[in-house]
Amino acid sequence: MTFKIEHTPGENHPTIKIIGRVGAKDVGELIAELDAGGPGVVLDVGEVSLVSVEVIRFLGACESRGIRLLNCSSFIRKWIDQEREAASDR
Repeated sequence: MTFKIEHTPGENHPTIKIIGRVGAKDVGELIAELDAGGPGVVLDVGEVSLVSVEVIRFLGACESRGIRLLNCSSFIRKWIDQEREAASDR
């Protein structure tokens, strides 16, 4: 399975749920989905099973833009934090 995107409208914010394996080639589609989601969009990554370093950097950039990540696994959270720290050391 590659990846799949589901949309859930919300009273306060729309949620975009990513499911499956997400690679660098998918980042463009994710950017378009987030842009279309409008202000307050939330990204649910609870069912992401595999990501690349490019996706980790993208998720970190999303957070920097104020996009909340829901259901982020400890593995992905740790990797995002490590990439953020490495970038600040450069």
